[in-house]
Amino acid sequence: MEWNPETAQFLSQCFLNTLSPLPEPRRRAETALSEASERSNYGLAVLHLVAEPSVDEQIRQSAAVNFKNHLKARWAPSPPKEPNLPALNPISDPEKELIKSLIVSLMLKSSPKIQSQLSEALAVIGKHDFPKAWQTLLPELVANLDTLTQANDYASVNGVLATINSLFKKFRYQFKTNELLLDLKYCLDNFAKPLLEVFKRTVNLIDQAVACGAANAATLKLYIESQRLCCRIFYSLNFQELPEFFEDHMDEWMIEFKKYLTVKYPVLEDIGDDGLAVVDGLRAAVCENIGLYMEKEEELFQKYLSGFVEAVWSLLVASSASSSRERLTVTAIKFLTTVSTSVHHILFERDDILEQICQSIVIPNVMLRDEDEELFEMNYIEFIRRDMEGSDLDTRRRIACELLKGIGMHYKDKVTAKVSLQIKNCLGLFSQNPDANWKYKDCAIYLVVSLATKKAGGSSVSTDLVDVENFFGSVIVPELQSRDVNAFPMLKAGALKFFTMFRNQLPKAVAMALLPDVVRFLASESNVVHSYAASCIEKLLLVKDDGTRARYTAADISPFLLVLMTNLFSALEKPESEENQYIMKCIMRVLGAAEISRDVASACITGLTNVLNRVCENPKNPIFNHYLFESVAVLIRRACERDPTLISAFEGSLFPSLQMVLAKDVSEFFPYAFQLLAQLVELNRPPVPQHYVQIFEILLLPESWKKSANVPALVRLLQAFLRKAPHELNQQGRLSNVLGIFNTLISSPSTDDQGFYVLNTVIENLGYDVLSPFMGHIWVSLFNRLQHGRTVKFLKNLVIFMSLFLVKHGLQNLVVSMNAVQKDVFQTIVEQFWVPNLKLITGSVELKLTSVASTKLICESSTLLDSKVRGKMLDSIVTLLSRPEEERVLDEPDVPDFGETVGYNATFVHLYNAGKKEEDPLKEVNDPKQYLVASLANLAALSPGTYPQLIRENLEPANQTALLQLCSSYNLSIV
Repeated sequence: MEWNPETAQFLSQCFLNTLSPLPEPRRRAETALSEASERSNYGLAVLHLVAEPSVDEQIRQSAAVNFKNHLKARWAPSPPKEPNLPALNPISDPEKELIKSLIVSLMLKSSPKIQSQLSEALAVIGKHDFPKAWQTLLPELVANLDTLTQANDYASVNGVLATINSLFKKFRYQFKTNELLLDLKYCLDNFAKPLLEVFKRTVNLIDQAVACGAANAATLKLYIESQRLCCRIFYSLNFQELPEFFEDHMDEWMIEFKKYLTVKYPVLEDIGDDGLAVVDGLRAAVCENIGLYMEKEEELFQKYLSGFVEAVWSLLVASSASSSRERLTVTAIKFLTTVSTSVHHILFERDDILEQICQSIVIPNVMLRDEDEELFEMNYIEFIRRDMEGSDLDTRRRIACELLKGIGMHYKDKVTAKVSLQIKNCLGLFSQNPDANWKYKDCAIYLVVSLATKKAGGSSVSTDLVDVENFFGSVIVPELQSRDVNAFPMLKAGALKFFTMFRNQLPKAVAMALLPDVVRFLASESNVVHSYAASCIEKLLLVKDDGTRARYTAADISPFLLVLMTNLFSALEKPESEENQYIMKCIMRVLGAAEISRDVASACITGLTNVLNRVCENPKNPIFNHYLFESVAVLIRRACERDPTLISAFEGSLFPSLQMVLAKDVSEFFPYAFQLLAQLVELNRPPVPQHYVQIFEILLLPESWKKSANVPALVRLLQAFLRKAPHELNQQGRLSNVLGIFNTLISSPSTDDQGFYVLNTVIENLGYDVLSPFMGHIWVSLFNRLQHGRTVKFLKNLVIFMSLFLVKHGLQNLVVSMNAVQKDVFQTIVEQFWVPNLKLITGSVELKLTSVASTKLICESSTLLDSKVRGKMLDSIVTLLSRPEEERVLDEPDVPDFGETVGYNATFVHLYNAGKKEEDPLKEVNDPKQYLVASLANLAALSPGTYPQLIRENLEPANQTALLQLCSSYNLSIV
C-alpha cells in the first residue's frame, strides 16, 4: 500500500465510517480496513495518516488506535488458536524499520490522546525488539528528553517517561536470566544518569514554584506526574538488584523521596480529589521504592529508615481518615509491615506506638466505608472475591491486619492484648446503640476472622484474640437467629463468614441447632448473604472427624432437606444470582451427602434442567456451569442407583435439554453432555432403548470427533455403548466405524490413550469370532505407531492391551493374529517392548491384569519363547509386584500435546460424579502375587530343576530374594 492522496482519502473515509452510529457503514469500513491490513506497508500508511495535520483529529485518533492494534496482531504474530484459522501476515522487516524511524518524533508532536496511543504502540514494538533489535531507541528518547526538559515542555516529557516506564516494566516481572540482566545493564548504562538528571531538574522546578508561591496547579501537576514516572522507572531499574550507580547516588534520591512524603502542596491538594490523587500517586510510588530497598538492601537503607518510618507514619495517620486515598494507604502500610518483620521491628516495641497503630491506623482502615457498602450492594461477586476468597491483599482492611500480623511475629502477646481490647471496645460501642453503631460490631468480627491463623495442611483455624465458642454464642448467634434475614446484611454476612471459618472448632450440636437458621438466610435479598449462607452449608458438609468420617451425615440434613433445596433453587431466581456459583456448588454438595427420596429427586431434576435450559442460551460462568453438570451427575448417580425406576423419568427430563445442547451447538457443553449420556447408558439394562441407538449413530460419524476437547467424553460414551450394546456393534458396519475411530485416535500421541480405551472395550466385550477379521488392521495400526513416534505412554498402553487380549481370547489367538501381519513379530514385541515396559505399569487394576497375563505367558509359552526371554519376563513381573511405584516408574519424558486445550471453549473438563466404575477383567483372581507363585510352583513341579536355574540366571539378586519371600508367604516352593 503506497502513501498517496488516494490512499489518504480511502483510509480517512474508512476511519470516519468506523465512528458512525449506523451499523452498516461501520461494518463495511471495518471489513475494508481488515482486508487492507493484509497488504504490505498498511501500518506505515496508517501512521502517515496519523501524522497528517490536515486530517480531522477524530479520524487521526481512530487511526492511531487501529495502528496500535495492527502492531499488536502483526509485529510478532502468534499462531492462530483454532487450527482451521489462517495465520496473520507479519509486518515485513523493511516496513518495521521505517515505522521505528518515524514513531518517536511523531509521538512527541502529537496531541495527548494520540500521543498515548502511539506510546502504547511503541511499547508493543519495544516488547519484541528493545533493546537488541532497536538500539537507536533509547538514545533517541534520551536526546528528546533533554531537549524537552530544557524547553520546560512537561506534557511531552511525561510522554517520553511513560514510554520508557512501559519499556522497563519487564524488569519487574520477568525471571532473572543472563539475557534479562544484559538488557538491564544496557538500560542502566544508557539511562540511569539521565533519569537522575531529569529527576533533579524537576525537583528544582517544583521547589522554585512552591518557594515563590506562584505555582500554577496545571504546571505543578505535570511536574509531580513527571516525578511519579521517574519513581516507577527507578523501581524497575532497582527491582532485580541494587545497581552501583544508584548506590553511589543514594542520598540524592532518598532526600527527595522523604521530602515528597512530608511536604504538602496546597495548590494541588486543596483543589479537590483530582489534585490530591496526583500528589498521592507520587507518594505511593515513593513508598514502593523505599519498601523495595527495605526488602533488598536493608543494610544500606538503615541510615534512612527511622526518618522514613516517621514520615510514613504521619502520612498514614492523616490518610487513613480519607476514603479517597486507598492506594497511598495500602503502599504505606505495606512499607511499615516490611519494617515490622525485619530486624528493625524494635521500632514498634513501645506500648504507646502499638496503641497508636491500633487506634489511628488499623481501626480506621478496618471500619467499613461507603465504598465497601456500595461494592457489597452493587457488585457482590467482587465483594466476595475480596472478602471470602482472599484477593483483597491490596485493600485497606486486609493490609491493616497484615501489619498487625507482622508486628505480632515479634510481639504476639502485646498485639493480642491490644487487639482484644479494641474488639471489646467495638462491641461495647455496638451494644450502646446497635442500629447506629453496627459497623463497630462488623469491625470486631472482621478483626477476629482476619487475624485467625490457619493450621498447616488443613482447614482448621485458631485465634488467641477471643474464646471462639463464647464469641460465637454472644456475638454471632444473635445475628444468625435474627428473624429478619434482610436487616443489616453486612453484619449477617460477617456472622456467616465467622461460622464458616470456625466450623471445625464448633461442636456439632451447636452447629446443628443453627443450620435451619443458615438455611433461612438463603432467602435473603442480599446476594452476598445468600451466597455466604450457601457457602457455609457447603463447607460444613466437608467437615471430617478423625480425618476421614464426615461429621454431618444424610440423617442430620434430612429433617430440613426439602426446605433447603427449595431455598437453594429459589435463590437462583433472585436478580444477579441466576448463575451464582456458590449456590450451585452447595446444591452439588447437598445432593452428594443427602438421602435422596423420589420426591426430592423429581423436584431437583426439574430445577436443574430448567437452569440448564436457561444457561444454554448464553453460557457465561464456566465455574457455575461445571457445578451445574456435577449436580446433575451426582443426582443421577445417587438417585438412580437407589431407585432404578427413576432412570426413565430422568431421561424424560434431561433428553430435551441435552438434545438442545447438541442442536444449538453449545460447544462448551458438549463434553458435559456426552459424559451425562454415558452415565445414563451405563445405568440402563440391555437392551438399550431405541433413542440411545440414534445417539450411537451420531457418535460414529467422523465429524463428531473433529474437536479434540470432545474426544475424552466421546470415548467415555462410546465405551458405555460398547459395554451395554455389544450385539448392536456388529450390525450395519458399526464395528468398522468404531475401529476407524480407534485408528484415528491411535495415530496421534495426544489421543493414543483414548484410542486404547476404545480398543480395550471392544476386545473385552466381543467374541473372537467377531473380532478375527479385523485383527490384522488393528495390529497394522499399532505397529505403525510403534515404528513412528512411540512414547512411554504408548508402550505401557500396548502392554495393557496385549495383556487384556491374552486373558480374554487366549495366547494362541494373540500369537497367530500378530504373526499373520509379520512373521515371528510376537517374540520381537515381547522381548523388546513387553518385558522392559511391564515394570512401569501403574494402577491397581492394570497392575493385576498385566502381571497375571505375563504369568500366563510364561506358563504357556515354553515352545514359543526361549528360557532367557521367559526369565527376563519373570524378573519384570517380580519388580512390578514387589517394589513400590516410585522406585519402578521414572518421570514421564513425554510432552503433552496442548493443541487446542487452551481456554474455556477448548478444554475437556472431567465430571467427577459421572465417572465410570473401574471394571476388573480378572474378578476371579484375588491376589496377583499368589497367582504368580502358585502358577510357577505348578509349572516347576512338571520339570523339577528347570525353574530354579532360570531364576538364578535371569533375575536380579533383589528380585530373587523377593520371589523367595513370596513363596514363603504363600507356603509354596519352586522346585
